[in-house]
Amino acid sequence: ARPETRQLPIIMLTARGDDFDVVIGLEADADDYIVKPARTEVIEARIRAVLRRLDDGNPGRPAIEVYGALTVDRVGLTVAKAGRPLALAPSELKLLLHLSAAPEQVFSRQQLLEHVWGHSYHADARLVDACVARLRGKIEDEAGSPRYVQTLRGFGYRFGPL
Repeated sequence: ARPETRQLPIIMLTARGDDFDVVIGLEADADDYIVKPARTEVIEARIRAVLRRLDDGNPGRPAIEVYGALTVDRVGLTVAKAGRPLALAPSELKLLLHLSAAPEQVFSRQQLLEHVWGHSYHADARLVDACVARLRGKIEDEAGSPRYVQTLRGFGYRFGPL
């Protein structure tokens, strides 16, 4: 995904530090490139800097969004329901972030495979369904009548309407 459309920053941490490798990494859409060995304080500072740039580049969108009982922190990458933190798997979090970035927009399984998992192997469409089911089990009051992640039969999934 291009930097304008992806929701998670990419920071490369690698032992390959010659100029050619740094240029290749940054041109491959990494947001930063850190050469090992690097002190923890330096890595943390560069992570904060990337997150600030990401937040500055999207001033119209709040870092913390509230949808009913659900709170999504796009910078801290945390989700809470009724104030209680939820333990989401990385794929569940990516799926929720992608869907909630465009409420009411319908995404096909194929689009979700490409945007969330980064590939488009058609046989993996069941992967999307399984992830949706797990995510619903964690964020919905009743998984059988979802409020947040809704199915549009024959089309795909959408976030809301709430």
